Amino acid sequence: MAKTKKTEEKEVSEKEMKEENETKKAAKENKAAEAPLNKEQNVNSKVEEKKEDKIDKKAKLAKLLEKAKELEKGVKEVKEISKEEVKTKSKEAKEDVVEKKEMLVPIEDYLKSSIYLGTRVMTPDMRSYVYRRRADGLAVFNTSLLDEKIREAAEYLAKFEPKDIILVCKREAGWKAAKRFAETFGIRCFTKKYPAGILTNTNLVTFQEANLIFICDPWLDKNALKDAQRIKIPVMSVCDTNNYTQGITKILPGNNKSAKSLGFIFFLLAKLYSEKKNLKIKAPAIQDFVDDWDNLQPPQ
Repeated sequence: MAKTKKTEEKEVSEKEMKEENETKKAAKENKAAEAPLNKEQNVNSKVEEKKEDKIDKKAKLAKLLEKAKELEKGVKEVKEISKEEVKTKSKEAKEDVVEKKEMLVPIEDYLKSSIYLGTRVMTPDMRSYVYRRRADGLAVFNTSLLDEKIREAAEYLAKFEPKDIILVCKREAGWKAAKRFAETFGIRCFTKKYPAGILTNTNLVTFQEANLIFICDPWLDKNALKDAQRIKIPVMSVCDTNNYTQGITKILPGNNKSAKSLGFIFFLLAKLYSEKKNLKIKAPAIQDFVDDWDNLQPPQ
């Protein structure tokens, strides 16, 4: 019996659906079969990646170690160079010290004179000249610095002619040395009492002119210092650790309380001033400035 058109179409549709289902089923089976394989491939891939990471890390570590060795080698070279530089600098420093040790007089003379001993009081102005404090509280001047400053003071003093200098020393401990220094070069000198207004009052019979005032203590000789400031002329002063230095043009640090210290200062200044001015005057010996100098002993 012949099939109707509808029946044929129905059969074809069922057949297509059956084929489509079979195709889907086959695809699922294939996918299920491929899943373990893909999983295994992923695992293998991760293992390979880990291996590659390990290799990369080893390579990086090797490079770092190589750089570290290079740096270590560089540091050793720098150290060797530094050692040589240090040796050279140490040698130069030692040579400088040797040069600096060539003082005006032996260090023992500085110690004998007690020029290095300050007071228990130390002003801010004088702190830079102090080396240390003793157990009894006395400030101690830097002896090498004193030597240097005495040279500088003599150099400064040599800029002036003897007739243009006035020396003032009110402290009794310095009278003998100040007078001896002044007599040697013909410098005007005032001890005991400074005549007030001698530099500022032109009406005084005793009025005098000067280009430099040399004082032994900014406090005791303050009247001379004030007069010099009024007429604006320079002042050179011996300054102890307890002195303020306002108004002082040239500071000569040192003990200005002791006769032997002031005598020692004037002795060195006389010697240097005579040399620098090329004067045909022989500076007196230190015994003329300091009593019993030969029997003095430096502290142990």
